[in-house]
Amino acid sequence: VQLQASGGGLVQPGESLRLSCAASGRTSDMNGFGWFRQAPGKEREFVAAIAWRGSPTYYAGSVRGRFTISRVNAKNTVYLQMNSLKPEDTAVYYCAASTSSPSEAANWGPRDYWGQGTLVTVSS
Repeated sequence: VQLQASGGGLVQPGESLRLSCAASGRTSDMNGFGWFRQAPGKEREFVAAIAWRGSPTYYAGSVRGRFTISRVNAKNTVYLQMNSLKPEDTAVYYCAASTSSPSEAANWGPRDYWGQGTLVTVSS
């Protein structure tokens, strides 16, 4: 499975941004897709995950209510809509896919599939 993330950029606090992750290859073998982020000097952390069929979804507490993960199967694309962005959301965002359940996304690692990152900077 190959994953290509895009949509990062520089925004001001309170603004919105939508990230996209285009998937190709044996995507039908995957059980879940997710977004993770890594801020400077910090470890990578789970952000959101979604099941192959589009539900259920899972969110980190820090983004619940502000971020929405979705999937358009016909386009093999996973989105992360980010609203009310805060400076602490600044990070490189990565999309991932796994044969494991999205409920276990916080434990996804080297055996799963990862795309390259896209940088999101929230600053005034």
